[in-house]
Amino acid sequence: MQVPLIRLQCGVNSYDWGKKGSDSAAAQFAATTAPADFSIQADKPYAEGIKLWMGTHPSNPSKDVTTGRPLLDLVKDNKALLGHAIAAKYSNKLPFLFKVLSINKALSIQAHPNKKLAEQLHARDPKNYPDDNHKPEMAIAITPFEGLCGFRPLAEIAYFLTNVPALRQLVSDAEADEFISAVKGHETDDSAETTTRNKKALQKVFKALLTASKESLESATKVLVQAASSEGKEFAKGGVESTSGAILSELVTRCHGEFGADIGLFVLFFLNFVTLKPGEALFLQADDIHAYVSGDIIECMASSDNVVRAGFTPKFQDVPTLVTMLTYSYAPIDEQKMQPVDYPYATLNREAYSSGSEAILYDPPIEEFAVVRSALKSNGSKATFDPLAGPSIVICTSGKGKISVGPTVQDIEAGNVYFVGATAELVMEAQGLGEDEEFVAFKAFCEIDDHSNGEKL
Repeated sequence: MQVPLIRLQCGVNSYDWGKKGSDSAAAQFAATTAPADFSIQADKPYAEGIKLWMGTHPSNPSKDVTTGRPLLDLVKDNKALLGHAIAAKYSNKLPFLFKVLSINKALSIQAHPNKKLAEQLHARDPKNYPDDNHKPEMAIAITPFEGLCGFRPLAEIAYFLTNVPALRQLVSDAEADEFISAVKGHETDDSAETTTRNKKALQKVFKALLTASKESLESATKVLVQAASSEGKEFAKGGVESTSGAILSELVTRCHGEFGADIGLFVLFFLNFVTLKPGEALFLQADDIHAYVSGDIIECMASSDNVVRAGFTPKFQDVPTLVTMLTYSYAPIDEQKMQPVDYPYATLNREAYSSGSEAILYDPPIEEFAVVRSALKSNGSKATFDPLAGPSIVICTSGKGKISVGPTVQDIEAGNVYFVGATAELVMEAQGLGEDEEFVAFKAFCEIDDHSNGEKL
């Protein structure tokens, strides 16, 4: 039987939006466990995926460091590694992907399709939509992070359509006025009838923005960038409480330098701008619009590579699908942040308790994955995780120590990745920490309801 603790080797991918050289967390982590011929190049961007995609997705499945066998083959040959219920439900594959992204330049404005739409898009266009699965995802900051997430409150969008001439120019006076009139006085009315009407109005004006002509975009961009560079903190009439004029002017100037005349410069006024401190998180449901702007994050998602894009990218863009699929939910960004809680199935030893160590859970409302962040703050601090009837993947992002399952004990340090099989008790212990250093690891796992006996796996 396969030992249920497997050190993984994965590749690191390079995109032009990645942080360069050793500034990239993805590159730093990859240097510890990537193939022997990997080396960090100072002028090369490294971004999505420490060991590109920790999981069994066929685009680039992780491999056993010792044997070189793909993790996908290992779990297919030994279903007990996944747990029989999960192996049966997810066709002998890991149901989630685990990543590290190091972002220096904004990623595309995008959304991920729900399950039904994913099946339709895959059948129609498998080249651009390679999976028939949905892709809800969660992002946890490991350095200060900036992003765009969901539509702003309607009153903020109406404010910008009134006070940003270039935005109004691109959308058109008629479309802007129609939206403002439709939502005025009903911006926070959450009755079903009003919410439906507001969403239709938002969809209509957003479609007008995304379908503007290239000539109109270039003309409006000149007006927007000139205003952003000359007005500073007074840009957009000083902005709104959640996003000041100073922040907006800097974002417009920065993104224009990265992308030129791009529709994403104007989408900024429709979406919530969010900043996360290390440890803070967002959950993005299927059909929710978002974009990552800067920072290093842990990302976990359902196992899929489907992305519908529109803006801030040279890749394939599918505006008609994006306009149709979005939920058009609108709310302040604080309502979209996740609130982690103490993880009840990890036991900390005395040294861990006395040093303020912790194990906290990020548990999104889906069954494919959840993530535990463990921070052991002193040598000898130990966290023991109860067995799960499902698989886990662990990545260390800081410090070093030991990781063990039964009699199998291995060293672990920043960048190391381990697969943990189902039903295994996992122990992590901090060792060799320097002053002001802590051992931090993220553990993604899956557990589902076993309807045969009503128990949670």
